[in-house]
Amino acid sequence: MILPNKKQLAESEIAILNSIAKEFNVSIQPIYGTNRTIYAILGDERSPLMIKRFEGLDFVERIDQIQAPFKLMSKENNLAQHHVIIGEKVLGHDLVVIAGPCAIDPNNANLFVESAMAIKEAGADMLRGGVWKPRTSPHAFKGDAKSLDILCEARAKTGLPINTEVMDVHQLEMCIEAGIDCIQIGARNALNYPLLSAIGRATHDTAIKVLLKRGMHMGAINEFILAAEYIVAGGNPNIMLCPRGTQPAMDGYRNTPDEAITSLLKEKTWAPVVVDPSHSVGKAKYVPKAALAAISYGADGVLIECHSKPSKGLGDDPKQAITPDVLKKLIVDMRQVKAITEKYNV
Repeated sequence: MILPNKKQLAESEIAILNSIAKEFNVSIQPIYGTNRTIYAILGDERSPLMIKRFEGLDFVERIDQIQAPFKLMSKENNLAQHHVIIGEKVLGHDLVVIAGPCAIDPNNANLFVESAMAIKEAGADMLRGGVWKPRTSPHAFKGDAKSLDILCEARAKTGLPINTEVMDVHQLEMCIEAGIDCIQIGARNALNYPLLSAIGRATHDTAIKVLLKRGMHMGAINEFILAAEYIVAGGNPNIMLCPRGTQPAMDGYRNTPDEAITSLLKEKTWAPVVVDPSHSVGKAKYVPKAALAAISYGADGVLIECHSKPSKGLGDDPKQAITPDVLKKLIVDMRQVKAITEKYNV
């Protein structure tokens, strides 16, 4: 990791870095921060001569070497000082709650806005809503681009930042143009490396957050962190890791709950962890306890499906969305659990 002695290097100085990197079969990736841009060395950074060449440049303050498989996501990286902020909440310090319906009904905008208003009243920090929905069956409702306008309308009326999932570059471009505050990457695209890289590049040097869900069939935790590395390598460090249950399904639950990996993720990486208990357990009656469990494991926040009238919702809402009244009580209890859990931080 190359830390310059100025806020950002000139093109001519970057060219010098790239020239040296090419000699040693590595590459340079800028990471744009609020106060300073740093430059990651991607590849084998163990060459003493290469390090000396970089250190000898008059515009370089120092070189921090990181040998973890994920260089940018490592807690040893200078990005460990970076904070992801939602509204006035700082992930890692404050409990952050992202809540909203699974899917937006393009034919019933009022119902989504009604839910959004109630969710804000319950105390949520960000509003989620599915504009497009990945579906196993090609015959199921897969969303509608018209719902993007409904989501933005809800933001205007509630003042809450908004989150939605994208599945391809075209949807990403539409969301960026609409000013979406947080891009969600679902479990099916968790290892779609070209899409992850494209999202990082398209949102670099912006305040756009990226919430990366854990793939349903992901194995080692490092694989999850390395997927996030693609986004950060593209230039956007505003990343949130989202465990959401894995396959195979546990009898009675939609998936095998995996909120316990929160503690392990936080040992390995600086990135905040936002757990999705709704997709993990798949039934509204189990969601509150699953959310409390996530906070007890050290999660920085939760992503919860919530609808003012779940039975009238689309997608998963009828079976796994909690109501705003339940959400309001849950937020109070999660804050209490977070305070208790912090007593055991070591």
